[in-house]
Amino acid sequence: MKKMRRDPLMIFGCSILLFLLIILLAGPLIVQNNPLEVNMGNRFQPPSTDYPLGTDHLGRCTFSRLIEGAKATLEITFIVIFIAMLIGVAIGLFSSYLGGKWDAFFMRIADGFMTIPDFLIAVAFAGFLGPSLPNIAIAIVCSKWFTYARMTRSIVIAEKEKDYIQYAITAGSTSFTIMTRHLIRHIIPTITVMGALDIGKIILMISALSFLGLGAQPPMPEWGAMLNESRAYFQLHPELMFYPGVMIALTVLSFNLIGDSLRDSLDVKE
Repeated sequence: MKKMRRDPLMIFGCSILLFLLIILLAGPLIVQNNPLEVNMGNRFQPPSTDYPLGTDHLGRCTFSRLIEGAKATLEITFIVIFIAMLIGVAIGLFSSYLGGKWDAFFMRIADGFMTIPDFLIAVAFAGFLGPSLPNIAIAIVCSKWFTYARMTRSIVIAEKEKDYIQYAITAGSTSFTIMTRHLIRHIIPTITVMGALDIGKIILMISALSFLGLGAQPPMPEWGAMLNESRAYFQLHPELMFYPGVMIALTVLSFNLIGDSLRDSLDVKE
Protein backbone atom coordinates (compact mmCIF):
# COMPACT_ATOMS: atom_id res chain seq x y z
CA MET A 1 0.00 0.00 0.00
CA LYS A 2 2.86 2.41 0.76
CA LYS A 3 4.33 1.69 -2.67
CA MET A 4 1.00 2.52 -4.36
CA ARG A 5 0.61 5.79 -2.43
CA ARG A 6 4.02 6.93 -3.68
CA ASP A 7 3.60 5.68 -7.24
CA PRO A 8 3.32 8.62 -9.69
CA LEU A 9 1.05 6.54 -11.95
CA MET A 10 -1.39 5.88 -9.11
CA ILE A 11 -1.32 9.50 -7.97
CA PHE A 12 -1.90 10.88 -11.46
CA GLY A 13 -4.59 8.31 -12.30
CA CYS A 14 -6.45 8.87 -9.03
CA SER A 15 -6.21 12.65 -9.51
CA ILE A 16 -7.87 12.42 -12.93
CA LEU A 17 -10.50 10.04 -11.58
CA LEU A 18 -11.19 12.29 -8.57
CA PHE A 19 -11.58 15.29 -10.88
CA LEU A 20 -14.10 13.37 -13.01
CA LEU A 21 -16.00 12.17 -9.92
CA ILE A 22 -16.29 15.74 -8.60
CA ILE A 23 -17.76 16.82 -11.93
CA LEU A 24 -20.17 13.88 -11.97
CA LEU A 25 -21.35 14.46 -8.39
CA ALA A 26 -21.39 18.26 -8.29
CA GLY A 27 -22.52 18.85 -11.88
CA PRO A 28 -26.20 17.89 -11.45
CA LEU A 29 -26.41 20.09 -8.34
CA ILE A 30 -25.10 23.14 -10.20
CA VAL A 31 -26.75 22.60 -13.59
CA GLN A 32 -30.22 21.14 -13.17
CA ASN A 33 -31.19 20.73 -16.82
CA ASN A 34 -33.08 17.72 -18.09
CA PRO A 35 -30.68 15.83 -20.41
CA LEU A 36 -33.63 14.48 -22.41
CA GLU A 37 -35.56 17.74 -22.86
CA VAL A 38 -35.73 18.82 -26.51
CA ASN A 39 -35.96 22.55 -27.29
CA MET A 40 -35.48 23.30 -30.97
CA GLY A 41 -35.36 27.01 -30.22
CA ASN A 42 -32.10 26.50 -28.29
CA ARG A 43 -30.19 24.54 -30.93
CA PHE A 44 -26.40 24.98 -30.96
CA GLN A 45 -26.34 27.55 -28.15
CA PRO A 46 -22.83 28.62 -27.06
CA PRO A 47 -21.65 27.98 -23.49
CA SER A 48 -23.47 30.08 -20.90
CA THR A 49 -24.44 30.00 -17.24
CA ASP A 50 -27.55 27.97 -18.07
CA TYR A 51 -25.72 25.66 -20.49
CA PRO A 52 -22.02 25.38 -19.43
CA LEU A 53 -21.08 23.45 -22.59
CA GLY A 54 -23.82 24.79 -24.84
CA THR A 55 -26.57 22.74 -26.48
CA ASP A 56 -26.70 20.10 -29.20
CA HIS A 57 -28.66 19.84 -32.46
CA LEU A 58 -31.91 19.25 -30.56
CA GLY A 59 -31.39 22.01 -28.01
CA ARG A 60 -30.49 19.62 -25.20
CA CYS A 61 -27.94 20.58 -22.54
CA THR A 62 -24.61 19.02 -23.55
CA PHE A 63 -23.20 19.15 -20.01
CA SER A 64 -26.19 17.34 -18.51
CA ARG A 65 -26.02 14.70 -21.23
CA LEU A 66 -22.31 14.13 -20.55
CA ILE A 67 -23.05 13.60 -16.85
CA GLU A 68 -25.93 11.22 -17.56
CA GLY A 69 -23.85 9.43 -20.19
CA ALA A 70 -21.05 8.90 -17.68
CA LYS A 71 -23.45 7.20 -15.28
CA ALA A 72 -24.68 4.85 -18.01
CA THR A 73 -21.20 4.01 -19.30
CA LEU A 74 -19.58 3.43 -15.90
CA GLU A 75 -22.53 1.45 -14.55
CA ILE A 76 -22.47 -0.96 -17.48
CA THR A 77 -18.65 -1.17 -17.29
CA PHE A 78 -18.53 -2.26 -13.66
CA ILE A 79 -21.41 -4.69 -14.11
CA VAL A 80 -19.60 -6.28 -17.07
CA ILE A 81 -16.29 -6.50 -15.18
CA PHE A 82 -17.92 -8.10 -12.14
CA ILE A 83 -19.89 -10.70 -14.11
CA ALA A 84 -17.01 -11.56 -16.45
CA MET A 85 -14.62 -12.01 -13.51
CA LEU A 86 -17.16 -14.06 -11.56
CA ILE A 87 -17.86 -16.42 -14.45
CA GLY A 88 -14.24 -16.67 -15.58
CA VAL A 89 -12.77 -17.28 -12.12
CA ALA A 90 -15.44 -19.85 -11.21
CA ILE A 91 -14.99 -21.83 -14.43
CA GLY A 92 -11.19 -21.58 -14.39
CA LEU A 93 -10.93 -22.54 -10.71
CA PHE A 94 -13.25 -25.54 -10.69
CA SER A 95 -12.29 -26.94 -14.08
CA SER A 96 -8.52 -26.72 -13.49
CA TYR A 97 -8.64 -28.09 -9.95
CA LEU A 98 -10.95 -30.97 -10.75
CA GLY A 99 -9.34 -31.61 -14.15
CA GLY A 100 -10.49 -34.34 -16.48
CA LYS A 101 -13.29 -33.94 -19.01
CA TRP A 102 -14.70 -30.76 -17.50
CA ASP A 103 -11.36 -29.00 -17.76
CA ALA A 104 -10.90 -30.13 -21.36
CA PHE A 105 -14.47 -29.09 -22.27
CA PHE A 106 -14.32 -25.55 -20.86
CA MET A 107 -10.78 -24.85 -22.02
CA ARG A 108 -11.57 -25.91 -25.59
CA ILE A 109 -14.44 -23.41 -25.55
CA ALA A 110 -12.07 -20.75 -24.20
CA ASP A 111 -9.49 -21.61 -26.84
CA GLY A 112 -12.13 -21.21 -29.54
CA PHE A 113 -13.10 -17.76 -28.26
CA MET A 114 -9.46 -16.68 -27.96
CA THR A 115 -8.86 -17.24 -31.69
CA ILE A 116 -11.24 -14.34 -32.44
CA PRO A 117 -10.62 -10.69 -31.40
CA ASP A 118 -12.83 -9.81 -28.44
CA PHE A 119 -14.33 -6.78 -30.18
CA LEU A 120 -15.54 -8.93 -33.08
CA ILE A 121 -17.12 -11.36 -30.62
CA ALA A 122 -18.87 -8.45 -28.90
CA VAL A 123 -20.11 -7.06 -32.23
CA ALA A 124 -21.43 -10.47 -33.27
CA PHE A 125 -23.32 -11.05 -30.00
CA ALA A 126 -24.61 -7.45 -29.88
CA GLY A 127 -25.83 -7.71 -33.47
CA PHE A 128 -27.58 -11.01 -32.71
CA LEU A 129 -29.20 -9.83 -29.47
CA GLY A 130 -30.22 -6.42 -30.78
CA PRO A 131 -29.20 -2.82 -29.97
CA SER A 132 -29.47 -1.87 -26.29
CA LEU A 133 -27.13 -1.30 -23.35
CA PRO A 134 -28.12 -4.53 -21.51
CA ASN A 135 -27.47 -6.50 -24.68
CA ILE A 136 -24.01 -5.04 -25.22
CA ALA A 137 -23.25 -5.82 -21.57
CA ILE A 138 -24.08 -9.48 -22.30
CA ALA A 139 -22.06 -9.30 -25.51
CA ILE A 140 -18.95 -7.93 -23.78
CA VAL A 141 -19.21 -10.50 -20.97
CA CYS A 142 -19.24 -13.21 -23.66
CA SER A 143 -16.08 -11.69 -25.15
CA LYS A 144 -14.21 -11.35 -21.83
CA TRP A 145 -14.96 -14.25 -19.49
CA PHE A 146 -12.52 -16.68 -21.10
CA THR A 147 -9.48 -14.43 -20.46
CA TYR A 148 -10.18 -14.61 -16.71
CA ALA A 149 -10.85 -18.35 -16.93
CA ARG A 150 -7.54 -18.93 -18.73
CA MET A 151 -5.55 -16.84 -16.26
CA THR A 152 -7.23 -18.51 -13.27
CA ARG A 153 -6.49 -21.95 -14.72
CA SER A 154 -2.80 -21.18 -15.18
CA ILE A 155 -2.52 -20.00 -11.57
CA VAL A 156 -4.34 -23.00 -10.13
CA ILE A 157 -2.30 -25.50 -12.14
CA ALA A 158 0.91 -23.89 -10.87
CA GLU A 159 -0.28 -23.92 -7.25
CA LYS A 160 -2.20 -27.17 -6.77
CA GLU A 161 0.88 -29.38 -6.95
CA LYS A 162 2.75 -27.45 -4.26
CA ASP A 163 3.42 -28.93 -0.84
CA TYR A 164 0.96 -26.79 1.13
CA ILE A 165 -1.92 -28.03 -1.04
CA GLN A 166 -0.81 -31.64 -0.57
CA TYR A 167 -0.59 -31.07 3.20
CA ALA A 168 -4.14 -29.65 3.18
CA ILE A 169 -5.42 -32.71 1.30
CA THR A 170 -3.62 -35.02 3.74
CA ALA A 171 -5.16 -33.12 6.66
CA GLY A 172 -8.63 -33.87 5.31
CA SER A 173 -9.54 -30.55 3.70
CA THR A 174 -12.26 -30.80 1.08
CA SER A 175 -11.76 -29.64 -2.49
CA PHE A 176 -14.12 -26.70 -1.89
CA THR A 177 -12.13 -25.64 1.19
CA ILE A 178 -8.83 -25.81 -0.67
CA MET A 179 -10.19 -23.77 -3.57
CA THR A 180 -11.83 -21.06 -1.45
CA ARG A 181 -9.22 -20.78 1.35
CA HIS A 182 -5.91 -21.55 -0.33
CA LEU A 183 -6.08 -21.10 -4.09
CA ILE A 184 -8.34 -18.07 -4.30
CA ARG A 185 -5.82 -15.87 -2.45
CA HIS A 186 -3.33 -16.44 -5.24
CA ILE A 187 -5.94 -15.69 -7.90
CA ILE A 188 -7.35 -12.42 -6.54
CA PRO A 189 -4.28 -10.15 -7.01
CA THR A 190 -3.74 -11.11 -10.66
CA ILE A 191 -7.45 -10.98 -11.51
CA THR A 192 -7.78 -7.61 -9.77
CA VAL A 193 -5.03 -6.16 -11.94
CA MET A 194 -6.58 -7.68 -15.06
CA GLY A 195 -9.95 -6.20 -14.13
CA ALA A 196 -8.49 -2.74 -13.50
CA LEU A 197 -6.72 -2.79 -16.87
CA ASP A 198 -9.86 -4.09 -18.60
CA ILE A 199 -12.03 -1.23 -17.33
CA GLY A 200 -10.53 1.14 -19.88
CA LYS A 201 -10.90 -1.43 -22.67
CA ILE A 202 -14.54 -2.08 -21.79
CA ILE A 203 -15.35 1.64 -21.71
CA LEU A 204 -13.90 1.89 -25.22
CA MET A 205 -15.87 -1.17 -26.34
CA ILE A 206 -19.15 0.20 -24.96
CA SER A 207 -18.52 3.58 -26.62
CA ALA A 208 -17.52 1.93 -29.91
CA LEU A 209 -20.60 -0.32 -29.97
CA SER A 210 -22.86 2.64 -29.17
CA PHE A 211 -21.11 4.65 -31.88
CA LEU A 212 -21.96 1.84 -34.32
CA GLY A 213 -25.60 1.96 -33.23
CA LEU A 214 -25.53 -1.32 -31.30
CA GLY A 215 -25.61 0.20 -27.80
CA ALA A 216 -27.58 3.05 -26.25
CA GLN A 217 -30.53 4.14 -28.38
CA PRO A 218 -31.89 7.70 -28.69
CA PRO A 219 -32.75 9.68 -26.68
CA MET A 220 -30.65 7.96 -23.98
CA PRO A 221 -27.34 9.81 -23.50
CA GLU A 222 -24.15 7.75 -23.69
CA TRP A 223 -20.70 8.92 -24.73
CA GLY A 224 -20.41 6.72 -27.81
CA ALA A 225 -23.98 7.49 -28.86
CA MET A 226 -23.27 11.22 -28.42
CA LEU A 227 -20.28 10.89 -30.75
CA ASN A 228 -22.48 9.17 -33.30
CA GLU A 229 -25.20 11.82 -33.10
CA SER A 230 -22.65 14.62 -33.53
CA ARG A 231 -20.98 13.27 -36.68
CA ALA A 232 -23.31 15.14 -39.04
CA TYR A 233 -22.44 18.46 -37.39
CA PHE A 234 -18.69 17.96 -37.00
CA GLN A 235 -17.60 20.66 -39.47
CA LEU A 236 -19.82 23.39 -38.00
CA HIS A 237 -19.85 22.32 -34.35
CA PRO A 238 -16.84 20.05 -33.65
CA GLU A 239 -17.18 20.66 -29.91
CA LEU A 240 -20.15 18.28 -29.83
CA MET A 241 -17.76 15.42 -30.62
CA PHE A 242 -14.88 16.89 -28.64
CA TYR A 243 -16.63 16.83 -25.24
CA PRO A 244 -17.59 13.12 -25.11
CA GLY A 245 -14.26 12.22 -26.75
CA VAL A 246 -12.34 13.98 -23.98
CA MET A 247 -14.44 12.30 -21.28
CA ILE A 248 -13.77 8.87 -22.80
CA ALA A 249 -10.02 9.60 -23.12
CA LEU A 250 -9.64 10.91 -19.55
CA THR A 251 -11.61 8.07 -17.99
CA VAL A 252 -9.72 5.39 -19.91
CA LEU A 253 -6.38 7.06 -19.11
CA SER A 254 -7.14 7.23 -15.38
CA PHE A 255 -8.12 3.56 -15.10
CA ASN A 256 -5.15 2.44 -17.21
CA LEU A 257 -2.73 4.34 -14.96
CA ILE A 258 -4.35 2.88 -11.85
CA GLY A 259 -4.21 -0.60 -13.39
CA ASP A 260 -0.51 -0.23 -14.23
CA SER A 261 0.21 0.83 -10.65
CA LEU A 262 -1.77 -2.11 -9.24
CA ARG A 263 0.10 -4.49 -11.54
CA ASP A 264 3.43 -3.29 -10.16
CA SER A 265 2.28 -3.25 -6.53
CA LEU A 266 0.34 -6.54 -6.40
CA ASP A 267 2.97 -8.68 -8.10
CA VAL A 268 2.59 -12.01 -6.30
CA LYS A 269 6.11 -13.23 -7.09
CA GLU A 270 7.62 -9.96 -5.93
